[in-house]
Parts: sequence; C-alpha cells; structure tokens
Amino acid sequence: MLVLVAVICLILGMGMPTTASYIVVSTLMAPVVVELGAQSGLVVPLVAVHMFVFYFGLMADVTPPVGLAVFAAAAISQGDFLKTGATAFWYSIRTGILPFMFIFNTELLLIGVYTLPHLILVIVAAITAMLVFAAATQGWFLTRSRWYESVVLLLVTFTLLRPGFWLDMVEPRFEVVPPSSLTARADGTPRDGGLRLRLEGTSMEGKEIRKTVLLPLDSEGTAAQRIAKSGLTTLASSADVQVMSVALRSPAAKAGFEQGFRITGIEVERDRPAKEWLFIPALLILGLVMLLQRMRDRPGSLPVVAPG
Repeated sequence: MLVLVAVICLILGMGMPTTASYIVVSTLMAPVVVELGAQSGLVVPLVAVHMFVFYFGLMADVTPPVGLAVFAAAAISQGDFLKTGATAFWYSIRTGILPFMFIFNTELLLIGVYTLPHLILVIVAAITAMLVFAAATQGWFLTRSRWYESVVLLLVTFTLLRPGFWLDMVEPRFEVVPPSSLTARADGTPRDGGLRLRLEGTSMEGKEIRKTVLLPLDSEGTAAQRIAKSGLTTLASSADVQVMSVALRSPAAKAGFEQGFRITGIEVERDRPAKEWLFIPALLILGLVMLLQRMRDRPGSLPVVAPG
C-alpha cells in the first residue's frame, strides 16, 4: 500500500512547484499513511510521514511526461525530452528506498536519538548504507560486480538502514499485556512519553477496524490525570477498556481514538539485544565482498567482461 501511496504522490506532484506540491501531498496523503500504518500495527511519527510524501512529491519533477526539471535539462542538453525524462527517472527512482526507511526506521530522522555515540552510529551507518546502495545499483564496487555480489550489497544496505527487521523475525519488539493495567502503565510511562494501545471498533462508516495508536501523555499529575489530559475518558471491564468519550481536537483525537472503540491490549517493549548488533555481520559480509573483488582485480587475474 505504501508503494501505491508513493505513486499517487508522484502523480499529485506533477507540474507543481515545491511548496504547492508539499501542501497537496501532505494534505491528501499524509493522513492516509498514518491510518494505513495504524491498521498495520505500525505507529509512524508525523515527521516521518511528511518526509515520505514530500520526497515522492518532489520526485514528480523528474517523472515523465510532466517533469518540470526535465524540460530544463533537455533544453540545456538539446536532448530528447522523453529520453531525458526516462533517464532522469531511472537514476532518481533508485533512491526511492530512502523514504521507506523513514517510515520503518525513524532513527534516520534522528527521532529517538538522544546520545552522541548513538548519533554517530546512526550517521555512519546511514552514510555507509547509501554508498553501498549506490555501488549495488551501479554494478560497480571495487571492480565490476557480479550479479550475486550486487544482491548481497543490497542486503547489506537493507540491514544497515533497517537492522530491526531481522531482529523482529527472531524476537518481536513488543509484547501485548491486558488493557486492565492501563492506569499502572500510564503511571510508569516516562515524562512526555506515550502508550502504544491496540484498538478495535466500528468506524462511522460501519467498518470494523483494528489498529495500533500511540496515546501521548502529559508530563504532570497522577496516572488518571495524565490520561484525562490526553482527552480520553475510559471505562474498564473484565475483558477490555471501553472508550467512553474523546475530547475534540485533543491529543487522543489526533492519535485516532474514537468514541465506542475498545482498548484490547497495551504493547510493551521487550528487553532484547540492541538491533545495532546486526551491523557487525552486515559489515563482515561487506568485507567479504570487498575481499573477493580485490582478489579478482589484482594484477594477473582474469579480466571481467561486461555483460552484453
């Protein structure tokens, strides 16, 4: 679905300047990404969502048949407009992996990065990943890459940009606890933090919805006061917690709570190894590819013939 959203952003951004493109795609498509993420169990910060739609809105400048930047490039080079547009689109769309990483690894936008060592690690990993990605898509690293080396380089890139993917396959990031502990969990939530809650209910259109949302909590007061300040009024039962009312334009309303929905679970982060440990095997594999290419490129080795 995110790919479809990206394509729609490309279409919406065609023929518009940067500011107008951002206004259109953020107004029309950002809420869609937030809702799709919530229904898929993915809580996406608004900054990451806006960067996602903004990026693909700007990609329309090099997307035929309207690409405004292509007109200028073709006029300067005296080249064919459609061929110039196709080439520009092919070179640019390969970077389309980056906005998806904004969604699935928000640390690339420095969200949740609070220490200098963590900041340095994120920056170094991101720069390395983009360099390796460029080498993989161009088919040349230390020397011309073979097809399986390009595939390995793409896997290394993916691991450096989103190491949590592999760790989640072994051990999920969150465990679900009963909603009856809502007050206790709110009391233990750090200052200006939030609770990840699973919701079920029927929308105003009559559709059955299941989604995961983040309830922001105020930094002051008791647990009940923090929940009340978020604009949420609940009623606990033996099986779940019923949402009785949601204050208009409150943090709870903006998060996606609706009256009549049920809180069926609270997602609590597990105590598991840091995902950054996966950088080590990724870099070891990268070193192996470098060694293979260095051996193949040394004097006396057989030349690599370009395909075709």
